[in-house]
Amino acid sequence: MTLSATRRDPLRNRPALAWWLLSLLTVALACGGKREDPILRLSATEALEQGKALLDQEKYRQARKYLIHAFEVEPNSVAGREGLLLAADALFLQDRFDSYVEAEGRYRDFLNRFPTSEFADYAQFRMAASLAQRIEKPNRDQETTRKAVSSFETLIRVYPTSEWVDEARVELERVRNNLAEHEFVVGHFYFRRSGQNRAVALAQAAVDRFEYLLENYPAYDQKDKILAYLCAAHHRLEQVEKAAEVCARVQREHPDSKHLDRIPKSLRGRAAAPSAPTPASTAASDEPPGR
Repeated sequence: MTLSATRRDPLRNRPALAWWLLSLLTVALACGGKREDPILRLSATEALEQGKALLDQEKYRQARKYLIHAFEVEPNSVAGREGLLLAADALFLQDRFDSYVEAEGRYRDFLNRFPTSEFADYAQFRMAASLAQRIEKPNRDQETTRKAVSSFETLIRVYPTSEWVDEARVELERVRNNLAEHEFVVGHFYFRRSGQNRAVALAQAAVDRFEYLLENYPAYDQKDKILAYLCAAHHRLEQVEKAAEVCARVQREHPDSKHLDRIPKSLRGRAAAPSAPTPASTAASDEPPGR
């Protein structure tokens, strides 16, 4: 027998070798693999305190881990409830669109779980603020804006003595102004198209939208703009008396408005108070405007 015939084939025992290596790898992973997260060993109180410290340092992502653990390990304890609320704050303070979305959900969860909490008014305010931070521009969909309005109004109605009411009123006015501007954008679209197409129906739709805005958003901060366009829309419909009345009003109440050039030339300078309405016109003015 030659030497080459007695030499062992190094590949002959490959299955056994692979099994042996796999066994070593399994033992290595068991001994030195992923370690347990040290946060899991903390009590709710300990996790809460560390989470608060990280919040103070503006380390919001790290803080959330501790605060959520505080809630999950003792959800009905004082520390657990505070952890849930502060976890929402950590999201809110990140100041990003997606973090506001998640913060809104956390605040809502807190209110659903603990509706009688002494911090319920704060959670309601911050939930509304999370919505308010995500409102779209006036020419876009306003569903989130309407939700923000409803949430601020709930705070004011349900918690009238809350320390957050005054700030909520300021935010509510800002958000409602966005809705009002949306109404103007729609009315302006109708007005502009009515001039291009000479469409009576579109001009009337613009009038209806502007009148709806004036009635439902009395605190809107650009009322002079609405009145000027309403005057022009009435004029386009050849509603002479109504056009004259509105034009006189905008010139009387807003003499320095930059929108006065929207008033038709034939109606400029008529700033006298309108004559007393007749019984027929009084009755007509009580009807709600269409949209």
